[in-house]
Amino acid sequence: MRGLARTLVTAGAAVLLTVSLAACTAGVSGPSPAADPATEPRVVIAPLGNAAPLPEAAPDEPTAAFSGLQARIDRATAAATAAGANLTMVLLDRNTGQRLSNGNRREIVIASVVKLFIADDLLMRDEKLSPQDWQALAAMLRSSDDSPAEIFWNRGGGRDIVTRVAERYGLRNTRPPRNGRWFNTVSTASDLVRYLDMLLSGAGGLPREKAELIITNLAQSTPLGIDGTQPGGVYPQRFGLPDGLPAEPVAVKQGWMCCVGGAWTHLSVGLIGADRRYVMAIGSDQRGSADATRNTLTEAVRTMFPGGRI
Repeated sequence: MRGLARTLVTAGAAVLLTVSLAACTAGVSGPSPAADPATEPRVVIAPLGNAAPLPEAAPDEPTAAFSGLQARIDRATAAATAAGANLTMVLLDRNTGQRLSNGNRREIVIASVVKLFIADDLLMRDEKLSPQDWQALAAMLRSSDDSPAEIFWNRGGGRDIVTRVAERYGLRNTRPPRNGRWFNTVSTASDLVRYLDMLLSGAGGLPREKAELIITNLAQSTPLGIDGTQPGGVYPQRFGLPDGLPAEPVAVKQGWMCCVGGAWTHLSVGLIGADRRYVMAIGSDQRGSADATRNTLTEAVRTMFPGGRI
């Protein structure tokens, strides 16, 4: 028998099966025979019961932690304000495009976070780096060492580094320091989130393998940063995202300085999750001790994510 055709259609919890049977016509001539009911198409409804396919969850659904998150962001901001901090933050879900913030779009001096721009521009220029240069680059990104930052800043033309990076990434509210000192570069939480998002996607122009080099170093951020201005030459740099999200892997760049208008500035900017799904930037200016102002930033993150994860 040939000409056997089956059409299988799934609708709800049933299968619609159409079977057409065609008679063998080899060696037959003359008018077509009358239709045989036995050869007419048949429709069979076959219930699937528990075997019915279940709808799959959308791959880009917001996580459960986003439920009520805006209210927690508002509470964290209110608590920081009560402590005397001027808090700014932005969080991006790279899968869904959902973006949340505390509504404070102010500019902030970004201190050592500008080392991201210094590294990006250095790698983009594609100059030949010595083994010592690679070691210095790692120390700058992992331990926030200022000495390599000074060297690479001067080598790359100083202020021009920020201008070039801002143009490539479309950072409209990022500008070079007026006095030429790298740590006085100005940006916003929104621009910093945009930068890291585009660094990951390659939209900023840096080749993927070079972007991955930066991110890999950020993922190895050391508990203590190198800071010759502080007692012992080190500064604790687990504040903000690392201590606020202990259940999540983070690739983070920290920034701190004192004193802008008599206040400590702290920033914590990074990629969150094993799949780097989330990008977050949080920063504050606050009068007080270094310990107290660091703690304000960490407590803000903990209030937003009380489970220690997103």
